[in-house]
Amino acid sequence: MTEVSDREAPRRRVPGPAKPARSGGAQRRPGPGSRPARRPAPPRRPVRLIRLGSPRPRLRMVSLALTLVLLAFVVRLLQVQGVDASTYAAKAEKNRYVGYTLAAERGGITDRNGVALATSVDAYDITADPTLFSREQLKIDDGPEQAAALLAPILNQDQAAIVRKLRPENKNLRYTLLASRQTPQVWKQIKDLKNALTTKAEKDKSTVNVLAGVLSVASSKRVYPNGDLAAGILGWVNSDGKGGGGIEQQLNKELSGKDGEIRYAQSGGRQVPTVGSTETPAVPGSDVELTIDRDIQWAAQNAISEQVAKSKADRGYVIVQDTQTGEILAMANSPGFDPNDLSEASAANLGNAAVQDAYEPGSTAKVISMAAVLEEGVATPGTFVVVPNRLHRGDRLFKDDIDHPTWYLTLNGVLAKSSNIGTILATGQLGKTQKQSNRILYDYLRKFGFGSYTGLGYPGETPGILAAPGTWSTSQQYTIPFGQGVSINAMQAASVYSTVANGGVRVEPTLVRGTEGPDGQFTPAPKPKKTRVISAKTAKTLAQMLESVVDDREGTGTKARIPGYRVAGKTGTANRVDPATGRYRGYTSSFAGFAPADKPRVTVYCAIQNATAGNYFGGQICGPIYKKVMEFALKTLQVPPTGAKAAKLPVSYRP
Repeated sequence: MTEVSDREAPRRRVPGPAKPARSGGAQRRPGPGSRPARRPAPPRRPVRLIRLGSPRPRLRMVSLALTLVLLAFVVRLLQVQGVDASTYAAKAEKNRYVGYTLAAERGGITDRNGVALATSVDAYDITADPTLFSREQLKIDDGPEQAAALLAPILNQDQAAIVRKLRPENKNLRYTLLASRQTPQVWKQIKDLKNALTTKAEKDKSTVNVLAGVLSVASSKRVYPNGDLAAGILGWVNSDGKGGGGIEQQLNKELSGKDGEIRYAQSGGRQVPTVGSTETPAVPGSDVELTIDRDIQWAAQNAISEQVAKSKADRGYVIVQDTQTGEILAMANSPGFDPNDLSEASAANLGNAAVQDAYEPGSTAKVISMAAVLEEGVATPGTFVVVPNRLHRGDRLFKDDIDHPTWYLTLNGVLAKSSNIGTILATGQLGKTQKQSNRILYDYLRKFGFGSYTGLGYPGETPGILAAPGTWSTSQQYTIPFGQGVSINAMQAASVYSTVANGGVRVEPTLVRGTEGPDGQFTPAPKPKKTRVISAKTAKTLAQMLESVVDDREGTGTKARIPGYRVAGKTGTANRVDPATGRYRGYTSSFAGFAPADKPRVTVYCAIQNATAGNYFGGQICGPIYKKVMEFALKTLQVPPTGAKAAKLPVSYRP
């Protein structure tokens, strides 16, 4: 029998579903010999087909997401480049570019002969960019501390203070000043250290240059080549580069010039050379020429310093003035200070005491009383004046500096012997009543400059104290004629004698001859104001009377004599008001005068406050200073003696 493979076997017919029986007919039963009926096949389960989902929805979602992301980028890009472009450009500019002020070179100060008294030398301001010390820049936490440890000994500053500057509260601060006006040597130390760290960092990537953000700005430093000479006049320059006193403060605008500015691109604390920079050049300040003579200033300062030390006095001043022009040739104070090193200066000695101290002048003011008496025509130099030992006026008993029998003096003798009583008697004749006399004397005091500023315009100058005559106390109306109960400064006192020496015309004192600008153009100072105070005749008579103070053997100023020259002068010894207590304590000793007496050229005034060792009389301790300084000034200015003989006015008479 042949086997038939499954592949070749005929497919078995699968019977379909049975047909339903016909209605109304009997159901056929199988007969004999017939095949048995087949069982119907069980119902077939439907086959479930697996179909892949459509990719379109997912593609739509991805496309939508990408579209939204791109749209966000586009919107942001439009905002950055279109809407906020200027804002971001400004921020980029701010972070990229650094601007610094270019300090203008301060003008110099010279004496009348061009000798330097104050000048400026090259210096550097040490600065830093605090953002370059942050962790983001240096990748370390203690960058400011490391930098401060290196800088503190070089800058001679506290390390913690430097750290505070390098780590400011304002995180966006791009500039801080670490030290101003440092010498080139200081900046060289920092620069060498900075370069060494840069080289080390290039070789060793783990090393950080903590000084990368330290920079410098070219500046200048004020130097006073003569030390404390004329320091009271010159003043000083403070840490901000501005005048802190004296001429430096008074003429700060002219001396300072105009600062410039430089702006350049930077990266890592260094300038980018390929990017252009903008610069507004600084305009240097003007040079100032003073009226003082350095040599005469030295002589005056040396003389007063020696006497103040010898007398153990609080202070002293000397003023030398050209009687014809009003120019101040010297203005010396003792003790003084060195403007090169204010750390060693006493606060009490800063400033210019010659114009800032107010004190009672004493007998040097009697020249004004005599001028009033002569100008009003109530007396002449030869008028007899009987001077008792005591004089009762108001509620006081007045006396002279020494006890004496009744003196029979001329008006000239009253001035020569510096009699307080004689001066009271003479000025009492100015008016029909004491009130009228007070008013007349007050007018002359004002004309001579008492109670007013001198015209120097000097910082801190005092106008003194001169009460209106209607307010004078019973005591003042008799003490003011001999210089007590009224206060002045030393410049005012010198100006009184220069007025007499100049034929009765007061010329406002001046300290500045002119300025020279950066263009080399010299601008003279305005001409000083001139005022006629007394007649030339009265001035000449006063000069002759003042000669008696020095030349006559009975005069109080014999120690001021200068061989070969005719000298006019007046002594003063006044009760002094103690600034600390407001009460009288000690004395103000003074001497004022001019020479040659018959052809005046130079006025010298000297005052010493509270001499506590040796003599305190003005003629004894200030007379020698006057002589020393006057002799030096006359020789320096090459003023020859006139050769004329003195008038020799009488001092006393026989009753």
